Amino acid sequence: MLQLYVGLALYGASSALLVEAGLGLEPWGVLHQGLAELTGLTIGVVSIIVGAVVLLLWIPMRQRPGLGTVSNVFVVGIAMDGTLALVPDAHALGIRIPLLVAGILVNGVATGLYIAARFGPGPRDGLMTGLHERTGRSIRLMRTAIEVAVVATGFVLGGTVGVGTVLYALAIGPLAQLFLRVFAVPSASSGGSTIVAAGQPEQAILRG
Repeated sequence: MLQLYVGLALYGASSALLVEAGLGLEPWGVLHQGLAELTGLTIGVVSIIVGAVVLLLWIPMRQRPGLGTVSNVFVVGIAMDGTLALVPDAHALGIRIPLLVAGILVNGVATGLYIAARFGPGPRDGLMTGLHERTGRSIRLMRTAIEVAVVATGFVLGGTVGVGTVLYALAIGPLAQLFLRVFAVPSASSGGSTIVAAGQPEQAILRG
């Protein structure tokens, strides 16, 4: 449980660092920022709303959420807004580049933490694994198609796409796989509990 919530909080904080760096966000972050620009809501609140909508899409795909899935919707957005409120705006490139690098590294650590805790994948990861099961297409193809769509939509709405987006796409897969091994916990039977989602969350980390 501790590993799960530390991971989710760090995920939100890492996304906030990418926002502060202003050099390009992760794919879903581009969409969240674009929607925030459009609606006037904070990016964290938008993240929560988008996560909830994506979770609703699990219903027709008969995906089963876990505690980590539902917690992901709220904790990441809250941590993102909290971090943005605490971290001062950065203007100098000499500060923004380290923020970008730190954001990507912390995101990799956070992804390894919360997924290795085995309380269920995040809503967006579950969407992709659900589409994989329904269509028979590879997870990598499903992830790529959806993330290209959200990046394009977010960019049109005003989200930041840049070198950070490319670096994130290249680095997050290897980082996540590394930290999944570092933070792996023994698999245990859920004993009928509904808090542990079925499936293989590690597959969802082919993101990139």
